[in-house]
Amino acid sequence: MSILGLKKKQPKTFKVKVITMDAEMEFSCEVKWKGKDLFDLVCRTVGLRETWFFGLRYTVKDTYAWLKPDKRVLDQEVPKDSPITFNFLAKFFPEKVEEELVQEITQHLFFLQVKKQILDEEIFCSPEASVLLASYAVQAKYGDYDPNFHKPGFLAQDELLPKTVVMQYQMTADMWEEKITAWYAEHRGLARDEAEMEYLKIAQDLEMYGVSYFDITQNKRDTNLLLGVDAQGLHIYSPNSKLTPNKSFPWSGIRNISYSEKEFTIKPLDKKKDVFKFYSSQLRVNKLILQLCIGNHDLFMRRRKVDSIEVQQMKAQAKEEKARKKMERQILAREKQMREEAERAKEEMERRLFQLQDEARLANEALLRSEETADLLAEKAQIAEEEAKLLAHKAAEAEQERQRLEVAAMKTKEEKRLMEQKMREAEQLAVKLVEQSERRLKEADHLKQDLTEAKDAERRAKQKLLEITKTTYPLIAAYSAPPAPPAPPEAADFACESPPARLDFKDSDMKRLSMEIERERLEYMEKSKHLQDQLKELKSEIESLKLEEQQQQQASLYNLHSEARGYIPEPVYIAHSNRNSAYMSQMAFFEEV
Repeated sequence: MSILGLKKKQPKTFKVKVITMDAEMEFSCEVKWKGKDLFDLVCRTVGLRETWFFGLRYTVKDTYAWLKPDKRVLDQEVPKDSPITFNFLAKFFPEKVEEELVQEITQHLFFLQVKKQILDEEIFCSPEASVLLASYAVQAKYGDYDPNFHKPGFLAQDELLPKTVVMQYQMTADMWEEKITAWYAEHRGLARDEAEMEYLKIAQDLEMYGVSYFDITQNKRDTNLLLGVDAQGLHIYSPNSKLTPNKSFPWSGIRNISYSEKEFTIKPLDKKKDVFKFYSSQLRVNKLILQLCIGNHDLFMRRRKVDSIEVQQMKAQAKEEKARKKMERQILAREKQMREEAERAKEEMERRLFQLQDEARLANEALLRSEETADLLAEKAQIAEEEAKLLAHKAAEAEQERQRLEVAAMKTKEEKRLMEQKMREAEQLAVKLVEQSERRLKEADHLKQDLTEAKDAERRAKQKLLEITKTTYPLIAAYSAPPAPPAPPEAADFACESPPARLDFKDSDMKRLSMEIERERLEYMEKSKHLQDQLKELKSEIESLKLEEQQQQQASLYNLHSEARGYIPEPVYIAHSNRNSAYMSQMAFFEEV
């Protein structure tokens, strides 16, 4: 067996993982591939033609390095992992992004890398500029601001501001979002590439944009400094200040840069100026510094020359592409505007249709209400007509009742007048009765007096008769006949003067006469008292009739007013007739008396 057969068979390929700013790719590479082969494969995959800005970076111990294009990949100090991880990043930065960055993919990769550096605070950015850059980043990601779609809180999951800026102010996430949204709303109409370009145009003016920093010493006494390499030249910074350089060497003023192990020498183009030397402790860092210096200087010189045919073609194609995209965007914007106008017109028509439907519905409802109102009004008119007839009838009845009441009032007045006349007659009659009673009393007194005198005369007559009978006896038999009826009182005087033979009175006859006279006197007194009571009742009845007449007049007026409203009260004059009948009966009694 030969010695060659004992050797382990080497693989012909190895795996590589390339991480861009927005994607991860894996490739199977041949062992003999150089760095340029892998880099070209990545550029073709990404679609990148402006390859001179980018490179493949990998991590070595505590620093990083760029993959060399002219050396085999596996012969460099790449990690021994499988797959080998590389970061596809911008190695060199343009001076003016708007003029140098031609392809849209180039702009996009630069935008993503610069944005990440700002958020990671590798590039210092003020709070105001951070908010403005964040608004362009939101425009590039979400497009035009739409308040109906972009509700509050839609940026909650996006990292848009550096942490130091957020911690610098006592503001909530909603307050930051409100500030960013205010700027974001003003970027309406910007396409994604335009928003990213605006972002880069602001970022390129930041002091730390595109600067690679390295720790150096100026002399053997180890005075610590920082070296910055960018598209403009070389800059020397203090360790605590990366914004303002202490000294700068533009590429146009540098004649030569060389290093020997750890020592770097910068020779100015002006021979009168001193040569600047600095030291770096790591050989690997020195090689990286030299690569960056050579690459930035080459690009610096290239910018000041006429563009190559390839670049001119790329710019022409990019210009045509931009013009085409601009036209497409205009067409799209016009179509979008037309669509929005059509949608607004549709919404307006729908709204108008709904409005017309509502108006029609309301008109139908109003028509129905009008018909119902018309029917109701017709019913009301009919009811009003009937009420008018009823009121006319009631008015006629009220007029008749008024006339009847007037007649009744006239009758009441006539009855009152008759009652007053009869009352006067009754008063006169009562006065006459009283006078007659008094006269009868006087007559009764005279009769008593005459009776007394008659008794005296009878006694005298009896005395005389006794005296006569003693002398003439035959006369006694003649007087023994039945007694004659008693003479009236008026004839008392005459009887007393008659002959003694005719005055034969007994005591019982005298008592009976006296009792009759007394009874008649008492009867006259009772009738007189009863007559006075009747007169008092008649007076009170007349007063009550007067009061009732006034009430009847008021009731008549009220009846007339009530009949005008459609209400006729019951007559109240029935009791009056009853009272009048009672009065008439009383008057008849007085007439009988």
